[in-house]
Amino acid sequence: MPLEAPARIVSELTSRGYNAEREAVTRLAAADHTDATLERVLEELPEDALVVRTEHVEAALSALESPASRPAADAAAETADPSVSTGTPEPTAGESVDASPVETEGSLTGAGRSVDPELRSLEIVGDMTGESTGTGEYEDFVSVFRDRLDKLGAKLRGRVNHRPATAIEGMPGGSEVAMVGLVNDVRSTASGHWLIELEDATGTFPWLVMKDRDYVDLVDELLCDEALAMEGTLADDSGIAFVDSMYFPDVPRTYEPSTADRHVQAALISDVHVGSEEFMAQAWNDFADWLHTEEAQHVEYLLLAGDMVEGVGVYPDQDEELEIVDIYEQYEAFNEYLKKVPGDIEIVMIPGNHDAVRLAEPQPGFDEELREIMSAHDPRIVSNPSTVTLEGVSVLMYHGVSLDEVIAELPEEKASYDDPHRAMYQLLKKRHVAPQFGGHTRLAPEEEDYLVIDEVPDIFHTGHVHKLGFGKYHNVLAINSGCWQAQTDFQKSVNIDPDAGYAPIVDLDTLDVTVQKFS
Repeated sequence: MPLEAPARIVSELTSRGYNAEREAVTRLAAADHTDATLERVLEELPEDALVVRTEHVEAALSALESPASRPAADAAAETADPSVSTGTPEPTAGESVDASPVETEGSLTGAGRSVDPELRSLEIVGDMTGESTGTGEYEDFVSVFRDRLDKLGAKLRGRVNHRPATAIEGMPGGSEVAMVGLVNDVRSTASGHWLIELEDATGTFPWLVMKDRDYVDLVDELLCDEALAMEGTLADDSGIAFVDSMYFPDVPRTYEPSTADRHVQAALISDVHVGSEEFMAQAWNDFADWLHTEEAQHVEYLLLAGDMVEGVGVYPDQDEELEIVDIYEQYEAFNEYLKKVPGDIEIVMIPGNHDAVRLAEPQPGFDEELREIMSAHDPRIVSNPSTVTLEGVSVLMYHGVSLDEVIAELPEEKASYDDPHRAMYQLLKKRHVAPQFGGHTRLAPEEEDYLVIDEVPDIFHTGHVHKLGFGKYHNVLAINSGCWQAQTDFQKSVNIDPDAGYAPIVDLDTLDVTVQKFS
């Protein structure tokens, strides 16, 4: 079946304010009189319906096939609004006026497009929407860092014979010591060695990494405020310890990810940026149309990792690059584009730094007014970050603002914009999505550190940097999904060449990745 047929049907339905299941669109496109069937469906839809479902189409087809309805159906086929078509040209004299042939065997119907909802499962963990308790007081900052040290320290203390900082200070010179703490400072000495100051709940203690040790290159990976374990030997005066080994919380090398029990796929995308002059509407429409095809029949989940709209005032002179200047109108336009996605796809979305939520992370999900605007599909809207479990496969969704900081702080071979998944590896290694406080990433103090990667995810999904990259770190699939916005003047000024119009598709039963390009 030509893609044009379902694409035009979807366009007509969205113009009238409706979404549609993929199977419903397929049945409409295969009908003998598509226009008449569509009009009958819309006439008989319940008043509160927002999604055209397969049963609505089947009911209309049954009614039109009855003898009493055939004359009316023939008349409707002759006079119906031609804006919906199967993509066939107008017939010339002597040609048959039949619509496209009915395609059932091997079509979306025959390929098993219709999915039993009972086979699906979707669970959310770590959504802190409505749970924010931070007031900005000093005690809140103490609380969030204590929680970080408790959670990540627990992953490290079993690997070393940990002693508190104050206890190490009282031990005799030459003693073997170990400590778990947060990195308070990293600096080089005059002789080229590295001094790392670790802090725990009792105080701080300095550790010296000699420049000729094999693991000295690990110092290049350190960020302030991340959790770390050190082992070494106290100097004679007990005022400093010489490092023999260091440990990150990390993902176990033996980690075995979970997979789905059936062949089902998820599309992972981010950074749509509706409202920008550079939003790639045609690429998005092609993506939505593709989701209605047989090739995409197993895509049952769509995960959006933030920046649904371009926002207002996010960067200097942004107003000069806006097609839609009102933030609420941007979300209304985004909702219209969302309607083009098949109605039987489950959607989960988190906010990003361009969205109308607080900039400090963790970011709660959208407020009720914006949720009401983005009502197409009734998507699950959760906080940034959150973990979504799809049929047993856990997906950590994080927009990715901290990737800028990781890429800026670490050597290019360990983190770069050209390979954004390598920067994601660093976050998995540190078991925290935004470890450094006080830098470019705004962090909100809460009683609990929601940014800790407490449980190892099967998939780690980010966006933000507008670059496509994916790979596996200790069997965890890391994906940065690119964007749907062509290069802006601001991006040109900072030398960012975006990967736009791509949709990574993950097989949840194997964790294999294919990338569909729509630009």
